[in-house]
Amino acid sequence: MSLELVTNGLKEKIGEDCGLGATLKFDFGDDGVLMLDATQVPNLVSNEDGEAQCTMVISIENFMEMAEGNLDGTAAFMSGKLKIQGDMGIAMKLGPILA
Repeated sequence: MSLELVTNGLKEKIGEDCGLGATLKFDFGDDGVLMLDATQVPNLVSNEDGEAQCTMVISIENFMEMAEGNLDGTAAFMSGKLKIQGDMGIAMKLGPILA
């Protein structure tokens, strides 16, 4: 699974405005980052690293499992597959958006 594929998939999933109203970063470690700036419409999705209100540290593989509905976000967090830095409330709003 490539970063480009994940980035394009998120762009398709959120469309013009996902309603999150915040900045969110997915940190995939050595595989790169995925930034979502949902403070503007249309929402901006990029692979440029920057500050975010919430950062989710997860592998691309586990991210895809969550996006496909095969891995529950709470279970991923409790098992250490997902680490959340910053505003936990933003991360909790993300579930319905990715569903």
